[in-house]
Amino acid sequence: MNFPQSLGARASRPHLLFFLLASFRLGERASCPHLLFAFLVAFSLSACSGAPSKPPADSRGAASSSPAASKSVPKIVAFGDSLTAGLGLPQSASYPSLLQKKLAADGLEYEVVNAGVSGDTTAGGLRRIDWALEGGDVRIVILELGANDILRGQPIDQMKKNLAATIERAQARGARVLLAGMEAPTSTGSDYRREIHEAFVELAREHQLAMIPFFLEGVAGIDSLNQADGIHPNADGTKIVAETVYRSLRPLLD
Repeated sequence: MNFPQSLGARASRPHLLFFLLASFRLGERASCPHLLFAFLVAFSLSACSGAPSKPPADSRGAASSSPAASKSVPKIVAFGDSLTAGLGLPQSASYPSLLQKKLAADGLEYEVVNAGVSGDTTAGGLRRIDWALEGGDVRIVILELGANDILRGQPIDQMKKNLAATIERAQARGARVLLAGMEAPTSTGSDYRREIHEAFVELAREHQLAMIPFFLEGVAGIDSLNQADGIHPNADGTKIVAETVYRSLRPLLD
């Protein structure tokens, strides 16, 4: 069963994300009945179709259009779902674009490529990782996937296996991987939340990766930092996400 656009490209479908993000660690104000209702609505509107192995060209793109960006410039690929793609924001306000500006401000010459695809899962990411890393000197992959797997109730072992295979393919191409941790909603229970948390920690340890503990730290569940749907980070929230990512990314560039 597929939840199209569950971390999706259309702001008109915010219910598809609510169950996942409304009660992350920093958003525990949401009540369980509301979360269950949102999940059932998302489930009823889902379609039985798999995530595409190669999404439309307009669902991703380079975060920088600087003249300096070329095949000769080392690349950082931001690889994820709509949280990476920048749902509801102009491309220039997405977190990969903000990373590009931070790198330039620090005098670091890299091209940041926004390879975020709305609605993607770890299985979809595994199918497209190889072509996403083609066509340039990719030094670092920022891997932000797993939230849609949690929303869809996918087995944790399978999610972890997909992420591990994606990591291995990126490493086989000589890229370092920065893993973005995700958290399960409080309504899923303490055991499930612990297992999700541990899955990301174990991946980082097993593959010797740098890790962002929680991609939406300081943003999830805070109304003033999210768009009108109460789910996706707004421009101010995305600035915080970019700061969170850059704190973990910057040491990898020394």
